[in-house]
Amino acid sequence: MLWWLAYIALGLFSGFFAGMLGIGGGLVMVPTLALMFAAQAAFPSTEVLHLALGTSMAAILFTSLASLREHHRHGAVLWQIVGQITPGILAGTLLGTLFAARVPARPLALFFTVFVCLVAVQMILNLKPKPSRELPGAVGVFAVGTGIGAISSLVAIGGGSLTVPFLTWCNVRVQHAIGTSAAVGFPLALGGSLGYIFNGWEHTGLPPGSLGYVYLPALLWLVPSSMLIAPFGARLAHRLPVATLKRLFAGVLILLAGKMLWSLFG
Repeated sequence: MLWWLAYIALGLFSGFFAGMLGIGGGLVMVPTLALMFAAQAAFPSTEVLHLALGTSMAAILFTSLASLREHHRHGAVLWQIVGQITPGILAGTLLGTLFAARVPARPLALFFTVFVCLVAVQMILNLKPKPSRELPGAVGVFAVGTGIGAISSLVAIGGGSLTVPFLTWCNVRVQHAIGTSAAVGFPLALGGSLGYIFNGWEHTGLPPGSLGYVYLPALLWLVPSSMLIAPFGARLAHRLPVATLKRLFAGVLILLAGKMLWSLFG
């Protein structure tokens, strides 16, 4: 089977929604890559999810740059917030990847699925925190960034599903929240990628072409396609209401998460 075609298609799909919703694309990449890897004999079943998480995080590293560039062009990135939250993001991602590498696949899959379902419900119901306050001080922003980084690295997302609600709750305009989330996704993906590479470096039995828990042959096809399409999604975020697309996307997330669980537990 020509797996490279499947990787390209996945990159296009995830990159589009990464640009539009500021979510990094990992929510789609992780369960889909887990299913693809599980179908290939070279991948040990106990490491399928770890490889999917690491490869997704590495792909987000590049996708976030394409999305960030387009949001910055629209003046939607609040760089002061990015600078304040980045140290916490980096600390959290390194801690999260260290923990993820030591958790067996099944508990990690359950955690991922529960998180995805919560995000999907939020999208379907279009739940938004009521803007009621300003951003906390430097210590508060660092703490929030650490939490976002840790959770995001555990499920290999760009952090948008956490960063955007937090910023809107702090009275940041939604377009600025999405753009800032796209910028935050870069240091998050950088720390997460390094963490998954480091924690999988000495692991034996990984398929050829693996750099730690990052599977380079898949990354080679995911990155160009996702970077190509991400700016188009970012442009649409500034032109179209996205509530309906969020609900459709949420349905896809639930379906993919369910299939991933079936492949690991069935």
